[in-house]
Amino acid sequence: MKTQTLRSVRVRDSASYKVFRFFNAIVMLFVCAVTLYPFLYLVAQSFSSETAIMQGKVTIFPVHFNVATYVSVLKKGEFMHSYKNTLVYTLIGTTASMVFSCLLAYPLSKQKLWGNKFIMKLIIFTMYFGGGLIPNYILMQRLGLVNKVAGFIIPSLLSTYYIILMRSFFRNVPKDLEEAGEIDGLTPMGNLIHVVLPLSMPIIATMILFNAVNYWNNWYNAFLYLDKKDMWPVAYYLRTIINGASTSADPGEVSAEKMQIAANIKSCSMVLMTLPIICIYPIIQKYYVQGMMLGGVKE
Repeated sequence: MKTQTLRSVRVRDSASYKVFRFFNAIVMLFVCAVTLYPFLYLVAQSFSSETAIMQGKVTIFPVHFNVATYVSVLKKGEFMHSYKNTLVYTLIGTTASMVFSCLLAYPLSKQKLWGNKFIMKLIIFTMYFGGGLIPNYILMQRLGLVNKVAGFIIPSLLSTYYIILMRSFFRNVPKDLEEAGEIDGLTPMGNLIHVVLPLSMPIIATMILFNAVNYWNNWYNAFLYLDKKDMWPVAYYLRTIINGASTSADPGEVSAEKMQIAANIKSCSMVLMTLPIICIYPIIQKYYVQGMMLGGVKE
């Protein structure tokens, strides 16, 4: 009877809590507006005319709507080929990165692993010290990875920060479940595949997002190791277009269409680059917060 009475009592928010909720909503709306405005401005600018952009008339809505820049970029075969290259590099790179990261982070999550702390110190050492640009290029050249797909993927294959997050998350998996798997005859690899990974979807989804964004936006590896134009990712291809537009000839010597492209091609390229990631993010967003919170727990 008492339980029913307590459940039927409506808990009223205090006046101070209502004030807090009100101001919290105002602050969050302001943060959302500040976050969205730059992107909306870029989208509006990419669809606006060169004159409107130069006169500063563009805010979050296109002025003199046109798609000249998108048509000029998309109709080029090089752009679509670069887009295809980026898709291939992102899929291969993200898959390989997740496989090797899991194979490294899982053993390091075990306290009984011989040399665990020493190996972890070596991995953390790479966060602060590196060989430098020229030694890295010489190494890639002597390994025969220049102008190869592997030359674009391998330098970004493993991230110390991601490994630390995954290692911390794997440590939170109940040991009883792994012991039960061992009793059922599972090997350590079997435990990883059948027990640990299904329980680690938050951190797996988070790392997939991070690695996909990293490979999708990566142009620096292409700048260093890919000399062949037909192997360029779209990020590096668009960078060359932007540089070309920025260093074009005198406006009086070029057509109005080229002036249009030179004025808003940066906005167009940013929209084209971020669109796939924006489509992917909502799918795994529900795992993102949980993965970062549990993976970032201080040990």
